[in-house]
Amino acid sequence: MSVVSREVTLLRTGVALEVAASYPPPNRNSTRAAFCLHPWSWLGGSMYDSTIQNIVKSLKDNDFYVVYYNSRGVGKSTGWPSFTGKAEGSDLKELVQQFLDHHPQIKSVTFIGYSHGSLIATLHPVLPSHIKTSYVLLSYPLSPRGLLTMFHTKVYASALTWLLRDASASLLVIYGDQDNFTSHSKYEAWTESLRKTEGAKAQLEILPVAQASHFWHTESSRATLKLTLEGWLMKVTAE
Repeated sequence: MSVVSREVTLLRTGVALEVAASYPPPNRNSTRAAFCLHPWSWLGGSMYDSTIQNIVKSLKDNDFYVVYYNSRGVGKSTGWPSFTGKAEGSDLKELVQQFLDHHPQIKSVTFIGYSHGSLIATLHPVLPSHIKTSYVLLSYPLSPRGLLTMFHTKVYASALTWLLRDASASLLVIYGDQDNFTSHSKYEAWTESLRKTEGAKAQLEILPVAQASHFWHTESSRATLKLTLEGWLMKVTAE
């Protein structure tokens, strides 16, 4: 049975984040970790978002170390949310480093960002070669990206391009074809451009889910998400 700890963790970026971490039983000898990033805090996003919680449960059931947390200014986390997301990106890097310092056995790390969280996930660079690095971009907020980042669209586009050009990275892009903010046709054009990224070497998989919205509220969409995520993670994090 997994053990969950909850604490407020001080980071070198000057903020303290409310962090929950689930640890698999020692006899599982797990070497896989995942960090889950919630939707935009300015619209009420938090670590307790139902989609995030469903993903956390799935990861726990598959013996991952799971770290999920409230970004700055949310819940018990100190500081103030930024409008660009850059500060949140720095917080993520510090949180990951602190975790790895305490868990040197980790051999794979997956960043799972939902909505605005997927933007922040792309700001984390690929880890050193002895640690497999993978990214799940769920309901990437393509159309509202400029508004969510104070029009720092190029920063996030460039970050994603760098990941796609890294041969040691694996990326899974999942979105609903009934997304509330980005049309299916716009997602199709964007994902096609990702496939054609100049110098792309990363492993990239793209999955549109039929009848799924941005919020993954239906049982069928949640079931598809769970099966897809588990299958992909077992593949890319295998030793």
